[in-house]
Amino acid sequence: MPRNPSISRDIYDVVIVGGGHNGLVAASYLARAGRSVLLLERLGTTGGAAVSTRAFAGLDARLSRYSYLVSLLPAKIVDDLGLRFQVRKRSISSYTPAVREGRATGLLVGGGEERTREAFRRFTGSDAEYAAWRDFYGMTARVAQRVFPTLTEPLPSREDLRARIGDDAAWRTLFEEPLGVAIEDRFQDDVVRGVVLTDGLIGTFSDAHDPGLAQNACFLYHVIGGGTGDWDVPVGGMGALTGELARVAREAGAELVTGHEVVRIEPDERLGSVTYDDGFGEATVGARKVLVNASPEALAAMLGDTVAEPAEGAQLKVNMLLRRLPRLRDTAVDPEDAFAGTFHISESYDQLARAYQEAAAGRLPSAPPSEIYCHSLTDPTILGPELASQGCHTLTMFGLHTPARLFADDNRAAREALTKAALAELDSVLDEPIADCLALDADGRPCIEAKTPLDLEGELRLPGGNIFHRSLVFPYATEATGLWGVETPHPNVLLCGAGAVRGGGVSGIPGHNAAMAVLGA
Repeated sequence: MPRNPSISRDIYDVVIVGGGHNGLVAASYLARAGRSVLLLERLGTTGGAAVSTRAFAGLDARLSRYSYLVSLLPAKIVDDLGLRFQVRKRSISSYTPAVREGRATGLLVGGGEERTREAFRRFTGSDAEYAAWRDFYGMTARVAQRVFPTLTEPLPSREDLRARIGDDAAWRTLFEEPLGVAIEDRFQDDVVRGVVLTDGLIGTFSDAHDPGLAQNACFLYHVIGGGTGDWDVPVGGMGALTGELARVAREAGAELVTGHEVVRIEPDERLGSVTYDDGFGEATVGARKVLVNASPEALAAMLGDTVAEPAEGAQLKVNMLLRRLPRLRDTAVDPEDAFAGTFHISESYDQLARAYQEAAAGRLPSAPPSEIYCHSLTDPTILGPELASQGCHTLTMFGLHTPARLFADDNRAAREALTKAALAELDSVLDEPIADCLALDADGRPCIEAKTPLDLEGELRLPGGNIFHRSLVFPYATEATGLWGVETPHPNVLLCGAGAVRGGGVSGIPGHNAAMAVLGA
């Protein structure tokens, strides 16, 4: 008999392993449909990687610590569950600083069509790159409108998805040829090429011409969100979303129990069992269905199955709190505009290729490429009134081409070296060191923290620090996928996390799809 009074039954219709946002989505749908639901979470709180935290002692700044922006969360899930949750659009898409003819300059994308057109003309010397930009992203927008609605439907076949897109050239560009082919055919400017490529490399260690098309799958998920590809800022931080999901799940009748680590799953077509450790010993509960909001690697361990080839993450995450935004060497752009969108650092096409080659050879990139988001410019509510009145801001840096293997020998030393190198690249485009702008916490320490793939593995059980749990795949059916892309070889065990087909990112889609599979929708 379970010892925890929050666990009210011996047998549940559904036991959900893991309380990240996808597990909470599944719990909400299933409890609202009248199923008895128990969710077991290893950590002391729900939310997983989509949490907000006061990372710096004594300071009222709620950072989205691991996951930063929202694009893939469908309005359908928000509406279905009645979530009281908002996002805000960023006024600027991106800014990329560069040096041209010995002069500090940069490419600012956003703020309206005419402003963007003029920015391209000023940066590249003609209208050609902007025309190519509009044509390319016009194509991805049309694909997004057709593909995004399928993510919450049963998996289409490859042929059905191609027919739904209805554009053979777009299909070839995104699904068949390495992304580098399209970029090099369409764009001539090295910086513009790099800005396009970055969406294919977020959390994905790949080259522009990788024949396996990992970069294409990553790019696709980054340009189809919401049917527009917009990446928005969650109001109140990422924890506002998971906090709201937890509220909705509880109100629907789901039992959410934290501090309970699932150690074993015994599947059975009629009635399976889930064994957990609550810190005092092991106990078992019965489950007609088991949904796993953990990686396929973790699921294999719980089942006692052979673990598949380990996944590998490839990113450095750096969180900062600033006393003020830094001055830029490019005096033609206001720092509030430059940091309002995605601030690209050392991400030209050639720089990305060089960093990939160095990392593939087992070396930390000498000029680490990264991008920065300043959430507080779009959503000041994540700062307490005192910090906001002082002009403070949050910065989150996401570094590329830093696979977990580079940290295996000495994680601490590699973290320090890479963070130092990444900040040096940022300093190279600033008119003052970023260190001079850092706020100090209550103990007088600079407000900066860095997380490597191995740190994420240790804190969140992300295999190899992979933020997608495993390599992203295209959103269509194959022989191994099943109807919804959440199925496993065990009929009553389903994946409901990022490792499902159409998983990855903060989307809730795997949670929705696993719930639909249980409900027979």
